[in-house]
Amino acid sequence: MNTRSSLFLLPFLVGLGAWLTGCGEPAAPSGGGDATKPRVALVMKSLANEFFQVMAEGAKKHQAAHADQFELIVNGIKNETDLAEQVGLVEQMVAQGAKAIVIAPADSKALVPALKRAADAGVLIINIDNQLDGPTLAQAGLKAPFVGPDNREGARRVGEVLAKRLKAGDEVAIIEGVVTAFNGQQRRAGFEDAMKAAGMKVVTVQSGQWEMDKANTVAAGILSAHPNLKAILCANDNMALGAVAAVQSAGKNGQVLIVGFDNIAALKPLLADGRIVATADQHGDQLAVYGIDAALAVLRDKVTPADRRTPVDIVTQP
Repeated sequence: MNTRSSLFLLPFLVGLGAWLTGCGEPAAPSGGGDATKPRVALVMKSLANEFFQVMAEGAKKHQAAHADQFELIVNGIKNETDLAEQVGLVEQMVAQGAKAIVIAPADSKALVPALKRAADAGVLIINIDNQLDGPTLAQAGLKAPFVGPDNREGARRVGEVLAKRLKAGDEVAIIEGVVTAFNGQQRRAGFEDAMKAAGMKVVTVQSGQWEMDKANTVAAGILSAHPNLKAILCANDNMALGAVAAVQSAGKNGQVLIVGFDNIAALKPLLADGRIVATADQHGDQLAVYGIDAALAVLRDKVTPADRRTPVDIVTQP
């Protein structure tokens, strides 16, 4: 990353480092070891992503307000692609006596075997954020209801906001997430839906693996290879931050429009000054809460686990 990009990202990374100091290890169960209350484990993706920081805090606040109803263990991995670490967390939660695991899987297929082993051990599995692959679940004989947003629709709506700022035939690029993650696939598809409908030319689709630094490098390469590029659609806000830094370093502020997905706090000043055109708010502070409440309903009321669609709102310049 060049000096200008580093300066742009430094304040964000300093604050992030302070947060991670207290979140690098699994949190202890909230509420003690009362056997009368079910122990629910929240297993997230990267703690380096502000979205999952917000998710964790929302879950903790929810447990604090309902401390008489359940215990909570909060976990996350260090980066978006550390599948082995997330598998290990699932196994740890089974060993620690979790009655339910609410998981945002880093991969839609690779986590299924570990989750099946957990289910076979009597643990309820609730899938949030990134939907597990249906055929892989069926092959494993695992039922895991999905509680989360329609990522394709949300991305399409973000893309439609961007399209109003462009004209037919304009060149655009997509920076997608981890290619094996279903939510990443759906967001890419939603962006492509919007761009095709508006007559834009998608010149390249590349993965930023959900990470800011990776997306910064990818965006810099795209800008160099496609000098007439008019917009970059990023499948999450972390990657949008990296793309903004690349555009700034290339001296193309105002010439290349950027959109994201997640509505993290770090994006607010960029939305305000127009460096980001739009993002999608899937209400990260409530997403784990929806999953936890679904798990508690199954455990308490013996209801049949069912999918639940959660809201997505589009956020533009205030």
